Amino acid sequence: MQEIKCKPEQFPIADFEAIGYKVIAHGLNQWNGVAFAYKEHLEPQEVEFEFRSQPEFKDIVEARALSAVFNDVKIYSLYVPHGRGLEDPHMEYKLEFLDRLAADVAEQLEMEPDAQIALTGDFNIAPLDSDVFNVSYFETHVSEPERQAFEAFDQIGFSDKLRELVPEQYTYWDYKDFRFPRNEGMRIDFQLTSPALTERVVGASIERDERKGEGPSDHVPVIVALSD
Repeated sequence: MQEIKCKPEQFPIADFEAIGYKVIAHGLNQWNGVAFAYKEHLEPQEVEFEFRSQPEFKDIVEARALSAVFNDVKIYSLYVPHGRGLEDPHMEYKLEFLDRLAADVAEQLEMEPDAQIALTGDFNIAPLDSDVFNVSYFETHVSEPERQAFEAFDQIGFSDKLRELVPEQYTYWDYKDFRFPRNEGMRIDFQLTSPALTERVVGASIERDERKGEGPSDHVPVIVALSD
């Protein structure tokens, strides 16, 4: 989960425990936060609340990266900075965040080529023009520097199997201007998998119907299924 917008003590952990899940939550304030919900029988290992060399913003390492190993798979929950504007300091922060993350996981794969790693979450980047309802409407999320930063993960061996299996569908619709009923959305949520983990991917889906109803998130679940 990403953008939980609360501190761990404010997260509704009891609601998850009531249906058989445990939770690891990492949040500092209403502007960030990431979490895992996992089945009770799983035992997470190597839980980390930031990645190595994760950059600061205004002297704070924000709650934008959480990782843990589940059944030999290292999963990252990522909430990549928005960017705010092409000339905004937040954009420099966003690009540095992505660059350092790519360097970190590249080093992990260099040390252990068979490592099973998943980079999951809200990347706040639309890699293709078709990933937004109207590319001319946007300044951030579609710029060349942002797309190059996203492409860097492909260059070090990570794959977007979701794209292959579900080539055209949005993952996010703004709450305003009837974006969801008009299907004016963006594809900015991804699960990128290392080579060894990509071999295990047997299915994927984007759960668009979860955007319907009362009080939904503006993002929908992105699911990747793995073989045993």
